[in-house]
Amino acid sequence: MVDRRRAARAIEEFLRALGRDIEGELAGTGARVADAWADDLIEGEAIDAAAMLRKGAMEAGPFDRGLVVARDLAVTTMCPHHLLPAHGAGIVAYLPGAQVAGIGTLAHVLDALSRRLTLQERIGGQLVELLVRELGARGALCKLSLTHTCLVSRGERKSGALIETIAVAGAFAESCPARDLALAATLSGGRA
Repeated sequence: MVDRRRAARAIEEFLRALGRDIEGELAGTGARVADAWADDLIEGEAIDAAAMLRKGAMEAGPFDRGLVVARDLAVTTMCPHHLLPAHGAGIVAYLPGAQVAGIGTLAHVLDALSRRLTLQERIGGQLVELLVRELGARGALCKLSLTHTCLVSRGERKSGALIETIAVAGAFAESCPARDLALAATLSGGRA
């Protein structure tokens, strides 16, 4: 449970510790920042992504066995090391098993996993494991291409840097023709 009042006070104290007075344009900043974090930036912390995936799934039909690729899914997450955002796009590819996910469900589950204080590597890994475990996907892959503001705005200041991760599960965890197809589909075309 988020204690918004406590978070707002902490933000104001943080600003004071940086030598700023809480007046003028900074008046009310503590509450605005607390609301932004609770309502948007880490809203995924309160969401059961597995339940969301199960709810948005349907039984696979006889023609629902081919590779499914959803690309250019917007992603925003918060780096737990510097509390700064990373943003970009993701690609999710999977071979359906017993069930298929609605396309919107895939996007919502990706949001639920990324709108947390988490590492980029963890988001993709959790998503592919959910697809295999909850839907019986024969194979799953998630590619994330994100710009981390902690890498761009501070320290190394590498403007334009893009961090890419690829997570695989199920049949895609081993070298096989299906994995080659999924990799080819995600590495070619699109923006992610």
